[in-house]
Amino acid sequence: MRHSNLFSNFLLVLLFGGMFTLAQGQTKFSAKNTVQLSVSGTSTMHDWVMKTSSGDCSATLQVDGDGNLKDITAMSFSVASKALKSGKDGMDKNAYKALKSDKSPNISATLKSADVIMKDGKNYTIKAIINLTIAGKTVETALEAQAKKINDTSFSIKGEKKISMKDYDMQPPSFMLGAVKQVMMWY
Repeated sequence: MRHSNLFSNFLLVLLFGGMFTLAQGQTKFSAKNTVQLSVSGTSTMHDWVMKTSSGDCSATLQVDGDGNLKDITAMSFSVASKALKSGKDGMDKNAYKALKSDKSPNISATLKSADVIMKDGKNYTIKAIINLTIAGKTVETALEAQAKKINDTSFSIKGEKKISMKDYDMQPPSFMLGAVKQVMMWY
C-alpha cells in the first residue's frame, strides 16, 4: 500500500499541437483546440489517465535571421477542466470535484519569464517561470520545456512539471480513497 501523501503530485506536460511557424523577428502564434492536456496517475488500484485536446494557446516567439529560437516573450494557455476525459464517468466526476470545475472551470497559465538555451542547431531547452492556475488558485512555478526546430520557420515545444495538489488547495479525488499519485501533462 502506498503512503497517502503520494496523492498530491501532478506532472504537467505541455505540447503545442502542431508547430509554431515563424518569420524573422517576433511572431505571435495563436492556436485554438491544439493544446493537449493530460492528467495521469497511479493509485493503489490502477494507473489512470484523463486527456483533452481542446485547449487554446498563444505565444510570442523571437527568432534570428537563421531561424534559431532566441526568446519567448509571451505565452498563455487555457483548458476547460471538464474537457478532461478518462472514459470512466465516475472517475471524471470525482476529478472535476477535486479540480473545483464548477467554480473555476479552467486550467490556465501565463508566462512570466523564459530563458531559451540552444543545445544544438535543432534542440532547445526553455527554462520558464509561469503563473499556473488550477482549481481557482494561481501559483508561480518554474517549468522546463524542450523545443525542437522542425525547419527554419517551425518549432514544436513540450514541457512538463510535477506539482502538488496541496499547493492549489485541492483534495485528492475520493474514488482513490486518498492514495493516488497524479501526473498532469499538457501537450
